[in-house]
Amino acid sequence: MASNNSTNKKTNGNKLSKQLNAKFNKKFSWKSAVIYGFLFIFLLFIFAALSVPVDNSKMVSVSQIVSDIKAGKVKSITVTTDKFTATENNGLVISANRDPGTDVYTFFKNAGAPIPDTVKVNVVTDNSLANWLNFLGGVVPVVLLIGFLYFMFRQARGTQENIFSFGQSRAKLFNKDNPRTTFANVAGVDEAKQELTEIVDFLKNPGKYKSMGARTPKGVLMVGPAGTGKTLLARATAGEANVAFFSMAGSEFMEMLVGVGASRVRDLFNTAKKSQPAIIFIDEIDAIGRQRGAGLMGGHDEREQTLNQILVEMDGFNPNEQIVVMAATNRPDVLDPALVRPGRFDRRVTLDLPDVEGRKAILAIHAKGKPFTPEVDWDKVARRTVGFSGADLENMLNESAILAARLSKKAIDMMDLEEAATKVKLGPEKKQLQSEDDRKMTAYHEAGHALVMWELPHLEPVHRISIVRRGMALGHTMMEPIERTHETKTHLLEQIVAMLGGRAAEQIVFDEMTTGAGSDIEKATHVARAMVMKFGMSSLGPIDFEGDRQNIYEQSELSPEMAARVDEEVKKMTDKAYKQALSILTKLRGKLDLLAAELLKKETMDADEFVKLIGPKVTPAVAKA
Repeated sequence: MASNNSTNKKTNGNKLSKQLNAKFNKKFSWKSAVIYGFLFIFLLFIFAALSVPVDNSKMVSVSQIVSDIKAGKVKSITVTTDKFTATENNGLVISANRDPGTDVYTFFKNAGAPIPDTVKVNVVTDNSLANWLNFLGGVVPVVLLIGFLYFMFRQARGTQENIFSFGQSRAKLFNKDNPRTTFANVAGVDEAKQELTEIVDFLKNPGKYKSMGARTPKGVLMVGPAGTGKTLLARATAGEANVAFFSMAGSEFMEMLVGVGASRVRDLFNTAKKSQPAIIFIDEIDAIGRQRGAGLMGGHDEREQTLNQILVEMDGFNPNEQIVVMAATNRPDVLDPALVRPGRFDRRVTLDLPDVEGRKAILAIHAKGKPFTPEVDWDKVARRTVGFSGADLENMLNESAILAARLSKKAIDMMDLEEAATKVKLGPEKKQLQSEDDRKMTAYHEAGHALVMWELPHLEPVHRISIVRRGMALGHTMMEPIERTHETKTHLLEQIVAMLGGRAAEQIVFDEMTTGAGSDIEKATHVARAMVMKFGMSSLGPIDFEGDRQNIYEQSELSPEMAARVDEEVKKMTDKAYKQALSILTKLRGKLDLLAAELLKKETMDADEFVKLIGPKVTPAVAKA
């Protein structure tokens, strides 16, 4: 037993010693040691200078001291290397220069003034502090100068090395020996995975395709909104094929020096060729792949050189090279046509926001490792999160876990998931104090939205109403999310009416207008203008008035007369919608007061509470009957 204890102590001592050595090696550096050494010498020099006693004596000739000794005025004499210092009976201190090596007694005896026994003589030896100060004063400046020159030389050499390293690729290599990301880690993009399965097969079994005379696809462009998993899918493709994966963002090619981007492209492709089979992934390729010569200001020379080098490298593949270039963007419309032609990025994989089944699969992946109560209905959560990307869903589950931990719960429940989903979409709650008038206005505003949604037959049912402030909104009214592939003119017009329901409620109840409807008016105007200019849903006919503008600097193709007609159509739509909202809420004034009063009490109502208070929604079939 004692042997085991001694062994454990010895092992623990070795571990502690290794930890201390590791910390010392991590913290110690010669550069820091030199800097601290120079600082110590400099402080020592200052301390020595301040430690020298101040000489308050009055300089006189030697004959004056001789005369005072003869007159019996001198009480003591101090002899240093180069001075005689005499202290007189009245306290006056006088000094005179002395030749080195002169004996004090012999000197004054020869001068005719022997030193009497009553005068005390102090002789200070040569190892005084003043001598050390003189030595430091001569050595320290030389040492500091040498150290400064050495430091400048090291900095200049490092700068030179950095200049020559500008052209090296900054790509991150995710080696195939690391824990791999595979298609099993990706959900909600089944069609995209099916497209990329061929790329995986090309990389794993190149001989099968060479025997048929097929070549490996050079480039795959992944297009989709932010958060849909483009980067994750690229890594999963490399992991599934078990090949090296080089990842680099488009902005990392750009530098102040012209030609650096092109040099990094060459270095990246050369490095990948040494590690083939490999996948090169360029994220946000629109940063360097924008159409050349487009826009008022023209192209950026460095960006265009980088793009040209990518085009050259993709053309320069040999048939036997197993390298696939993958890229991601959410702006495919701005890419240069030479970049997306066949032979370069000739395959386009589109990633959309996941549908309800895709969201269920994504939730299942990210729910691993988190405790949930048995009452959690994942079908309901998936239906609740229409429009959420994979990143949004992952963030929602993380926020729900944080909320449950903050409330000291054992597991995550549906209330946590609902709050997390609202937080991801609208922002966190703000418990900011408001006056009763402000709360009342907000309650009637949100009640107006909800009742217009409830009355219009083609809109989705009300999902949640709240007068709790979130983000920039003083309150919110949410419709029950429903998957839609097409938007109809009727549905869009009813959306505009619902958006203006808050302003209509303010007008009816308070006979006043507030700034709280600013965001609603902006959204309603945007939808109406899109219906007129883009979707052809107005009396102006099926015409695209937006044109093919690449950026905001290009002038609109609309004539002033046609622009005026577009504005007139937009005004007609919004005016008609506002009048309809006023009519609905005037008819439902009793329900409006009832709902606003309930919101002032509860602040937040879900769908069941709303239906219990107001009644079930009128469906389109009932409306037609």
